[in-house]
Order: sequence, then structure tokens, then C-alpha cells
Amino acid sequence: MNNCPGQDKRKVTSELIICSSCGYEAEIFSDEIKARCPKCRQVFYREVLPTCVDWCKSAKECIGEQAYGNYIKDKSLLLKEKLLRELKEYFGTDIKRINHARKVLDYAEEILRKEGGSWHIVVPAAILHDVGIKIAEQKYGSNSGHLQEKEGPPVAKKILLKLGFKKEETEEICQIIRYHHSPGKINSLDFNVILDADWLVNLSEIKGRDKKEKIINNVFATKTAKEIAKKVYL
Repeated sequence: MNNCPGQDKRKVTSELIICSSCGYEAEIFSDEIKARCPKCRQVFYREVLPTCVDWCKSAKECIGEQAYGNYIKDKSLLLKEKLLRELKEYFGTDIKRINHARKVLDYAEEILRKEGGSWHIVVPAAILHDVGIKIAEQKYGSNSGHLQEKEGPPVAKKILLKLGFKKEETEEICQIIRYHHSPGKINSLDFNVILDADWLVNLSEIKGRDKKEKIINNVFATKTAKEIAKKVYL
């Protein structure tokens, strides 16, 4: 293979980034997406523009399979951090909604690892699945949580397009958000992962072992979620 002129000319430089956790000015190199803060030891990310690694068909061969895999993984983690940042900004002081979304995300990723599915659909849907509840409660009162499915997709669409999601991905994510309280409306693994992850969190509010057992036996669509539910709640 001929040497890539873009790679031949690339020189590694460094810059200082403000750590999002403690505010320390930490160094990160131009060939890195993430680094660990030397002060608080938390991982932080830098904003990156698309490079030839993102679009070149020979990128994996050019920089090596391991480096390419690490790059894609770090890009995904950066995207997740951006989504969580948007969630926090949107809900503000509503820690309950933010923590609920984080718990749903944790379960969704656990189910994904075992059942499969599309990370770039499930993770955004898990983070943004309840964004409609804020507007629903403002419009219709505190007992109107069920109307969030109507209000959620426009909010989620705005956030997703802002972060550079493709139109097709955005539409699929918004459809899941639109129907995430309506089992059977969408027949896909990604949809079922969100349904199951949401139920795994909400099940903690159900009183009585018999009621929980009935829900576990009848609601969950994935084997992994049912196993988690039995382990946690029974």
C-alpha cells in the first residue's frame, strides 16, 4: 500500500484542555480523544473534527486495527458524554430525571453487550427517552407523564441533529422515544432493549414480590433483561 500523504504530514502536537470534572488545565495530544486528568484522575475528552480516519476506506489498514478500534471506541464515548451533557443542561436541577436516564443507560448497555443491537441507536434513545416529560408536565400538569411520548421526539430531534446524527438515525431514535411506553409498536431489538432497560429501573417502584414476579414473567422481551430482573428483584 502507498503511504497516505495525510498521515505522512501529520505531526503530533499538544494542547491544554480544561478538565470537566475539576477544572484543572490538563495536557492532551492531537492524536488522542481522551486523557486522564493528573489532578482528579477522571477521564476527560476533547472536541475533535472529522479526520481521514472517519471517512477513508483504508483507515484501518493505514493506522492499524488496534489503533482504529481504539479511535472508534473513544469517538463513541465522546458522543455519549456529549449526550449526557445535553441531558444535564436540558433537565437542569431535576436530578431525579437525570439519574433515571443514567440508570436506564447502564441497563441498556448491559443488555446490548449480551443481546446485540445498534449502539448508536440504543445509547442515544436510552439517554433521551424521557426528555418529553418536562414539556408534558409544563403543559398538562404533574400527572401527565404519559403524554411525554408525544412531546419527546421534537426535543430529542433537536439535540441529535445538533450533535451531528444522520437523519435516518435521528428518525429511528425518535420513533423509539415516541413509543417507549407502548410495547409491540415497533418490532426491533433496539426498541426492546430500551423497553426492557426502562422497566428494569421502574420495577424498583413496584410494591410486592408477587406483582414484580408477574411483570418479570410477562413484560420483558429479552432474556438478558429477565435474568437481571430476577437477580435484582426476586
